[in-house]
Amino acid sequence: MEEKRRILVIGTGDTKADELLFMRERIEAVGGVAMMMDVSVLGDPPYRPEHDRHAVAKAADTTIEAIIASGDENSAMTLMALGASRLARSLHDKGEIEGFIALGGSMGTDLALDVALALPLGVPKFVVSTIAYSHLVPPERIATDLMMILWAGGLYGLNSACKAVLSQASGAVVGAARAVVTPEVSRPKVGMSSLGKSCLQYMVTLKPELEKRGYEVIVFHTTGMGGRALEAIAAQKGFVAVLDFSLQELANQLTG
Repeated sequence: MEEKRRILVIGTGDTKADELLFMRERIEAVGGVAMMMDVSVLGDPPYRPEHDRHAVAKAADTTIEAIIASGDENSAMTLMALGASRLARSLHDKGEIEGFIALGGSMGTDLALDVALALPLGVPKFVVSTIAYSHLVPPERIATDLMMILWAGGLYGLNSACKAVLSQASGAVVGAARAVVTPEVSRPKVGMSSLGKSCLQYMVTLKPELEKRGYEVIVFHTTGMGGRALEAIAAQKGFVAVLDFSLQELANQLTG
């Protein structure tokens, strides 16, 4: 029997308990295990999460009481995002989760994006958000393998549109966790950036020559997100060498 995939489910249980419990139900209905992390500040959810708000605050080297006492909503969410990110990464590194999904409005999405950035490339990451694909989510805040889903009808309470989105998202993250494959390690990997072989011919020459010498060459399309994906894998020590010859993403970032 296939081992059940454990999915970290993050949200503010004091305000979105119905939605989060619906996601837990749908994750378990398709054979996953929902590991709930509550990132509420002011109140406790009407269920017992595996990781409560006190644990999240502790991971940020503070307490929930101190966060509340600050009286600053932005500061509070920044600290909860830090704690959630650290805790999620720790759970992954200990082999206790195989995927991550979060839901939220503007502030909840901001926290979820921090968590996604804290997890390594290849870990299934889903964010169900009322602000997905809007100008409120700049590219630099998006993990390179993040999947965002617009939370239609998700502003206040469960409804048929909201349930449809949450049900599909829950099934998707469990399916993605099941579909993860262990990367091939038989050949050393070389990362290469390119805008396309029609204008950057070095790729056509270098790739086969490196492959003849026993390397696996992974080419990234530098049109905005590709270079960031290359950097993410390099940061995880996934390459023995990097050939970063296509640099226009840097100019785009600096000059727009």
